[in-house]
Amino acid sequence: MPLMGSLYVGSSGLQTSQNALNTTAHNLTNTETTGYVRQQVQQSTRSYLKLSVDVKSVNNKQVGLGVTYSRVKHIRDYFLDKIYRRESGRSMFYEVSTEVMEEVEGQLGELHGEAFQTSIEDFWTSVQELAKDPASSVTQGLFVQRGAELLQRAQAVYAGLAAYQDNLNMQVKDQVDKINSYGKKILQLNEAIRKIESGGIEQANDLRDTRDQLLDELSEMVNINYGESVNGDVWVQIEGVDFVKGPRCFEIGLDVDDTTGFYTPFWPQNATYKEVNGVKEYDISNAKVFKFNREISTDLNTDIGGLKATLLARGDHRADYRDVDENVYNSNDSFVSQSVIMNVQAEFDQLIHNIAIKINEILGTAAGVGEAKGTFAFTDENNNPVNMTDVKICKADSNGYMRNDDGSPIEMFARRSCSGYQKMTATADVVDADGNILVAAGEECWVQIPEDPKNPSSLYSVTNMQIETELMQKPSMLSFRLEDGSEDQATADALKAAFTEEKYTLNPNLSKRSTFVSYYTDLVSQIANTGYVSRSIYLNQQDTMESINSAREQVSGVSSDEELSNMIKFQNAYNASSRYINVIDQMLEHLLSTLGV
Repeated sequence: MPLMGSLYVGSSGLQTSQNALNTTAHNLTNTETTGYVRQQVQQSTRSYLKLSVDVKSVNNKQVGLGVTYSRVKHIRDYFLDKIYRRESGRSMFYEVSTEVMEEVEGQLGELHGEAFQTSIEDFWTSVQELAKDPASSVTQGLFVQRGAELLQRAQAVYAGLAAYQDNLNMQVKDQVDKINSYGKKILQLNEAIRKIESGGIEQANDLRDTRDQLLDELSEMVNINYGESVNGDVWVQIEGVDFVKGPRCFEIGLDVDDTTGFYTPFWPQNATYKEVNGVKEYDISNAKVFKFNREISTDLNTDIGGLKATLLARGDHRADYRDVDENVYNSNDSFVSQSVIMNVQAEFDQLIHNIAIKINEILGTAAGVGEAKGTFAFTDENNNPVNMTDVKICKADSNGYMRNDDGSPIEMFARRSCSGYQKMTATADVVDADGNILVAAGEECWVQIPEDPKNPSSLYSVTNMQIETELMQKPSMLSFRLEDGSEDQATADALKAAFTEEKYTLNPNLSKRSTFVSYYTDLVSQIANTGYVSRSIYLNQQDTMESINSAREQVSGVSSDEELSNMIKFQNAYNASSRYINVIDQMLEHLLSTLGV
């Protein structure tokens, strides 16, 4: 080999070793950088210089020109990345579910020693004391006071659950905003990477690391599919719908419910638009990002993503006892049974509703209220005709027992925005199932205004109730003394019996029947059991995640010891190339001086 050509070999060694040292130093500098993946130097031989060609020889006569720094390899395992991102999304789903269950327990006071259970037990104790001495103004006052405390505490619990719903709602918006920002960043990185790598020489590894980190974080929030096109662009799908594709990012929109203010993520490109009175309106029924009509299951991969878990926990409205109706609870159009907050709201409201209805019914019976099946005609105070079906009714008696000052039957739990009874005149006789005349034709009567499921103001729900104002001011109105002056022990015993009846179930899917007191215990146990299951799955997912991440780190992580070993190796290679050049230089100098040139 000519001596001058040998210098190429030495200089290539210097350049390659220097570049390798730079790469090693870059790895060491980013040891603690989140999302950084180690880079590995790949070297190859330079093109050979042909001296002569001989077809009879095995090889041509040629001279090597040294080594070249061919590329910096990005060390990743595609399959480990895919598994990691799927399981991180599942882990986040159960982490959110666990946090929600703990918050619900906190709202009920179970974690802070102020359990709602105390309010129910205090009310039950006041009923027992009332049964011992019904005519005592002390026991009557205690009964009303404990009832007011129960309702006040119930309303505080429900308000806390509603406030947490609003908190989750804001989390939905924040997560959607973050997802959209990640999509735009991925789009920008795609373009930057494409520009750098279009020449086929340089690799944009650091930008790829940033993009992969965004995919890692995106996978925690939603279930994604992704891949890389031939030009280096990454495409992303969310729940099977294109999110980043080509030059576009299809941002997720947020529909706002006019009543609740709840956000619903949807795909604007899939919504149906129409113009009504000059205003553009859209229908998102077929454009929602998440379909909740499928079972939440690991086998179906429907339990992935923190955003989905947040939406499920929040629900789509404020639930009440109407949502525990069998036709609603198990309906495909409702996910009350799947939503933690809505399920607790509905079952909790059902408890307060049942207590209120039962106590009002017992007090109404004492006041002479009877039930008549069928349709009956009345006229109201303005002589307008009114037809009512299946009425609860009693004669008008201003001096009657268990009556308010206006003569209407006492309701301990009254509706805020709707009167309990309306004064009317019977057009015809009103009879009960046994044929007894409850109110004769032409007589004035009090008719209970029934609940209308379509009218929230008519409901005996926790947010629409208060203790009867007159009763709060004068608990002695209850009196518990009949017209003959004797104690009304029967009504007091009926109130006591109401608390020992095992006739209430949490929801239509359960068969266990409970009393008022054990109902709440069952509700708390249900929350605790659900929380335990979510927490167990989450902890198992954490172990799975640690195992996958450890395997991923073994492939992609930077090892200081390994990099330091590489540094020594490349340093020695650099020194060897340097000494090689020095030797060639000395040989050239010796030849030139010897030849006397």
